Amino acid sequence: MQPFRSTFLIKFTFAVLVGVVAYSYGQTAFAQKNKTSENIEQAVKPKKSNIRTLPPAYGGQLNKLSEVLGSLHYLRTLCGANEGQKWRDEMQALVVAEAPTKKQKELMTARFNRGFRGYREIYRECTPAASQAAAEHLREGVKLATEIPTRYGS
Repeated sequence: MQPFRSTFLIKFTFAVLVGVVAYSYGQTAFAQKNKTSENIEQAVKPKKSNIRTLPPAYGGQLNKLSEVLGSLHYLRTLCGANEGQKWRDEMQALVVAEAPTKKQKELMTARFNRGFRGYREIYRECTPAASQAAAEHLREGVKLATEIPTRYGS
């Protein structure tokens, strides 16, 4: 009887052990499955990034171009160029093409307004100096508009 009992105990203990391991494995797998699905949901869900994006390398030139466009918008209209909203439209096209961050867009807009308001405070009518300033800004705008894509374009 002794051999039967020890064989039975060994088999029973082994079966219980296998059952416990299987149960534990099932619980662990279930927990991992839930954790995995939570991880997938978190990975898919967009997170607010704390990563700060840097402005483009040509950011300074882009801001200067924005200011030049604002200056041209005021000066060319003042001196009777009859271009309507051409320079404001060019600025809008620049913003659309660049697709800047909110902060960069605000800076570009501020620089456009700075160029416009700066000359509005100085010139109330078209003078030779205003006309010359418009011509200089036109040259500078052409230079910047060709230099940026040539130097930084892909």
